[in-house]
Amino acid sequence: MPLQIFNTTKRTIDEALLAEVIQLVIGEEGGAVGSIEAIYCGNKMIRRINRDFLSHDYATDTITFGYNEGGEVEGEFYISLDVIESNARRFGVSVEDELLRVTIHSALHLMGYDDETSELRAAMSRREDHYLQRVRH
Repeated sequence: MPLQIFNTTKRTIDEALLAEVIQLVIGEEGGAVGSIEAIYCGNKMIRRINRDFLSHDYATDTITFGYNEGGEVEGEFYISLDVIESNARRFGVSVEDELLRVTIHSALHLMGYDDETSELRAAMSRREDHYLQRVRH
C-alpha cells in the first residue's frame, strides 16, 4: 500500500492536498513512496503514542516513525489536529498552513532529516518554508 491518510477525528481536512504535499516532499528529496501512513488524530491518541514509545507524557504536534529499507520510503506519522489548532493561534497562522507545515516536517523526517540541534532545526525549517511556498503558489 503506497500512501494512506487516516483522519481519526471529526474535523475536516483536505486529504488530497495533504497527499500531494507528502508526495512532493518525498519525490523532491529523492525518495519514492513505498508504504506511508499519515494519521491525523487528537491529543488523546498522540499523547498515548508519545508516552508508550518515547516516554514523554504530553501531547505534541507530530511523531514520526521511519522504517526505510532500500530505496523506498516507508513509515508512519501521527499529527495532532488539537495541537495544530492551538499552535496556529499561537503563531498567528492559518490552521491549514500549520497543518501543511507539520505534514511537510513529518515527511522530511521520513526522508532522514533530524531536528535535534538548533542548526538541524533551522535546516528543516528552511525546507519546510520551501515546500510551503511550492504548495501555496
